Amino acid sequence: MTGRSFTRRGFLGLSAAAVGVGLAACTGAAPSGSAGGGGASGSGSGSKTLRVFTYEDNTTVGLLRDLTKKFDEQNGTTTTVDSLPGSGAAVYPDKLKTELLGGKGPDIWRIWGGELGHPFVKAKQAADLTQYYSKFGWDSKINTQAISGMTFDGVKAGVPFLASGIAGWYNRALFKKAGISAPPKSYAELEAMNDKILAAGVTPLATAGKYGWHIMRLFEYLLETSAGPDLHDKLLVGQETWDRPEVVSAFTNFKKWQDKKWIPEGALGLDPSDVEPWYVQGKAAYTITGQWTEPTAIQAAGKKSADFGVFPFPTGQNPVRHSGFVEGYMLNAKSGNPDMAAALIDFLVSPDSQKSMKYGNSAVTGAEPDKAKLPLSSEWTQGAGKQPFYTIQDQAFPKQQADQYFAIQSNVLQGSVTPADAAKQMQQSISAWAKSKG
Repeated sequence: MTGRSFTRRGFLGLSAAAVGVGLAACTGAAPSGSAGGGGASGSGSGSKTLRVFTYEDNTTVGLLRDLTKKFDEQNGTTTTVDSLPGSGAAVYPDKLKTELLGGKGPDIWRIWGGELGHPFVKAKQAADLTQYYSKFGWDSKINTQAISGMTFDGVKAGVPFLASGIAGWYNRALFKKAGISAPPKSYAELEAMNDKILAAGVTPLATAGKYGWHIMRLFEYLLETSAGPDLHDKLLVGQETWDRPEVVSAFTNFKKWQDKKWIPEGALGLDPSDVEPWYVQGKAAYTITGQWTEPTAIQAAGKKSADFGVFPFPTGQNPVRHSGFVEGYMLNAKSGNPDMAAALIDFLVSPDSQKSMKYGNSAVTGAEPDKAKLPLSSEWTQGAGKQPFYTIQDQAFPKQQADQYFAIQSNVLQGSVTPADAAKQMQQSISAWAKSKG
């Protein structure tokens, strides 16, 4: 299976059981050994200056800088870490692309798998890491399925370190206030739960529309519920038309969530980095996010994990899937010192480094969430997180189609486009992409 077919099709049904635990194990990328000066920040062969570009949250970027400082002390290097937090797929890839085209790109960058990472390989901006996989033994240290998620057209162009599943993370006290004794087991129960929470004077779902990607998680869940796994997978790769009743139903329910005030008022203009923690702050009952929220939202606020919970969004489908994705590091094909940059990647994906970053979703063997320190992440990984997942929508699509979707979802919520017209517009966008890729 090629990297392309995996990330577009095979990865759609990837089991998060493999993601949650470590396993023993157009070719666009330029050979990393051929890199020699030019573009990257560490220009000149053997440069001791490295630069990492990431989108780490403000609560974790300091931990990353501590790690690179430790690496510098051990290797005589000077590493700069630049971060663009919160912007997600709507902004970060374009910023990275601009830097690379301008000849001043980073030596290492963090990126998502699928169609967000693929363009950098096709453009020969990301190095082929095959030799470094062999040198550092990454195949036996990192989840095999996650590696496949960052392999493109047979080229290992990324080193995954995170594998995430999207779920409902909730505030137990607010559930109790609304008279809710347990998370919903069906979509009908979820809607009824929302009404109870709203009646208790609390916003049900903490989501936000700025940049598009966070509120997208709600729509893709609604699409999984209405379309079911097989059709949903085919829609994501352009094998079935979007101009159909199941998609119209998903957009109709999407608008319903706003009209019923189950999401924050004015959600489209709100920043997800501000709104997602509302469930921790007591401003909303739950949010739709991944395992990173336990250390970065719950524990960072000095709260106890025991006061919160996690549940899979019920779809009424078999199997009950959730949205998922991988993230990893790529190496600039023009890095001034690819060997040192690869060594830094190896350092960052070591179990000790992953643990120090407090990730609850590491794909590295030996860095799985510690039940004593991250009980909810551990619960998810060993429980509902073992179910298969579909590729998160803004990773399944190329950047252009993802941006077009963001515009369509915004127009639906603003009432300028009907759900039926939104389905037609999505078909126009996705069919154009499907034709272009043959």
